[in-house]
Amino acid sequence: MYCERQAGRVLVRAPAKVNLFLEVLARRADGYHEIATLMVAVNLFDTLEIRELPAGKIDLYCDQPALSTGDDNLVQKAAQALSTTAGFRGGAAIHLQKRIPMAAGLGGGSADAAAALMGLNELWKLGLSTTQLSSIGSRLGSDVPFFLSANAAWCTGRGDNVRPVPVAKQIWLVLVCPASGCSTAEVYRRVRIPAQPREGSSVVEALQTGDVGEMGKRLHNRLEEAASALAPELALWKERLASLNPAGTLMTGSGSTVFALCRDEIEAKRIAQQIVHGREEGIRPRVYVVCSCT
Repeated sequence: MYCERQAGRVLVRAPAKVNLFLEVLARRADGYHEIATLMVAVNLFDTLEIRELPAGKIDLYCDQPALSTGDDNLVQKAAQALSTTAGFRGGAAIHLQKRIPMAAGLGGGSADAAAALMGLNELWKLGLSTTQLSSIGSRLGSDVPFFLSANAAWCTGRGDNVRPVPVAKQIWLVLVCPASGCSTAEVYRRVRIPAQPREGSSVVEALQTGDVGEMGKRLHNRLEEAASALAPELALWKERLASLNPAGTLMTGSGSTVFALCRDEIEAKRIAQQIVHGREEGIRPRVYVVCSCT
């Protein structure tokens, strides 16, 4: 997350994330699932420009007409939650430039909520700590504390218990985002919880040491089977990526984005070019070359 105060405004860049590992451990009494996941922020950004307005007035504007800017939007919820918690009736005009695909497993909504918390904390000069902002954020979405805390982290609980992971070197990925998204709630409803969950320490170690080959062998996402049943084209694009021989392939989050983990930038650009040139007429997934944030 990148936050900068300028003359009369605060700019925040909110990154997307990918899950290099995601295991579902159990269903919780609160309706969520207990998970263990390794998340990495990548340089595909939404941007929030925030300016002060009279007290109590929060206006949200977005360059994507399909995205609601009403009270159901996570940015609006973040602003209201921060104002209530801090006991401060601040006002703000928030312009959201949306670049992270929606319903794609890339965490865009949570990233935007985290950016709103960080940016408004700066604009209103509230002085809340990252821990305090994360406490507010965890009530908005399981991934929000991650975006406030780290560029790479091992996350447990609902995903809101965040342990930062040092990254030895930048990793490169190709994201393929099919036109159809996946409902997170529906994917989790269909997931089959394993009797013996897979353990993720090896992929964490590979990220820490920069061993991309080992990382590629250890990629895992328990949600992939359920998401593929809802969006069959997901499996087709993953198969297409795998045929181009990256270090590994996986779906991120609850889908529908799949990615290729690449050995370097050159390989990432080659694979992206082959995917773009190999697309059939009428089938146009969005393709991005990204790297991990530092």
